Amino acid sequence: MPLPTAAILPDYGDEGLYGFAAGLRTWLHDLRAGWYHGGVEPGASSTVVVIVIDGLGDGFLNTVGAGSTLFAYRRGSMSSVFPSTTASALTTLLTGVAPAVHGLNGWFIHDRRFGGVIAPLPLLHRGGPEISAFRLLPRLCPVAPMWHHACRPVNLVSPAEIAYSRFSLHHGRGAHIEPYDGIEDFGQRIIDMVDALASSGGLVHAYYPGFDALSHLHGCRSAHVQACFWRLDALFASLLDRLSGRGVHLVVTADHGFIDAPAAGRVDIEPGSESAAMLAAPLFGERRLAFCKVREGAGDEFEAWAGTALAGKAVAIRAHDCLAAGLLGPGEAHSRLLERVGTHVLLMEPGCTIVDQVEGETPYALIGVHGGLTVDEMRVPRIVTCT
Repeated sequence: MPLPTAAILPDYGDEGLYGFAAGLRTWLHDLRAGWYHGGVEPGASSTVVVIVIDGLGDGFLNTVGAGSTLFAYRRGSMSSVFPSTTASALTTLLTGVAPAVHGLNGWFIHDRRFGGVIAPLPLLHRGGPEISAFRLLPRLCPVAPMWHHACRPVNLVSPAEIAYSRFSLHHGRGAHIEPYDGIEDFGQRIIDMVDALASSGGLVHAYYPGFDALSHLHGCRSAHVQACFWRLDALFASLLDRLSGRGVHLVVTADHGFIDAPAAGRVDIEPGSESAAMLAAPLFGERRLAFCKVREGAGDEFEAWAGTALAGKAVAIRAHDCLAAGLLGPGEAHSRLLERVGTHVLLMEPGCTIVDQVEGETPYALIGVHGGLTVDEMRVPRIVTCT
């Protein structure tokens, strides 16, 4: 199967984000279990804090973050999932299963039951209104969160603006949700939730999306992003100090990393163009890894177009080859997975993106991007210590 230059494939064993999440799920549901990735011994009634910094790649930590407190406690790196994006990787971190199983294989997915191409996290139609349907989330993503019916208590520390969204409530079943507002409040809520578990042990799962948002807007190594990183590093150092002597296992990781994509590497699918006419639906997935639903009978034409028009910018593979290669991970596949991968997948070369237009959708530019198979997008840090 052809791949983009220097592609890093997802690791669905112990050294990937999937293994990290699956091990955490086992620990939550089995009082005799330990958790290797967090340094938790079997049978221990430990308190574990997992901080997910959306978008913090291992490459960033090893360069910009060299000399930081976070870097000092880095214990290695892990691969993200496929695609290397929030909807896919964060849902794996919430459920402990691979994208093939939870079915969220990109920021946009295709599900004709809910109107075609939709964004499952904000629950919006692409270019349209909010999605409303009977038993929407159980049908969209039927896998239970890992804390549902867990043997250990769980506190989720989430940004106030999304803490009680439909997606968050669906994936918060079985846990206490604690909203926060701003980075200082983030740290305080983590401490509060650790205090709440003092007599029982359990998990504090804390999510910070600001690093990702700034990377998209300003570029992944911009001054804005670097300033955000050093604020997060100071927060981590403060947590180490405030939790000192309490035996709390403090773990920091991310869902994916980032690259910047210059305008020269952008491929536009213009409305009414020859390439648009070959598609039976708008693109779904990501700008860096697009799933395509090609019109019946147009497969050969699409592959010929991709081989010439996208030469040096993308590698086109057939969707069944993507599934056969296990790129979306192990487990019993989601019932709609075949629909959600379409007929073809465009794997973008480093620095390249692909964008189409949907009526009603406001065009927007992103400097920092992710979803592809470069090392900077695929490798995330594993930072571990016990206070």
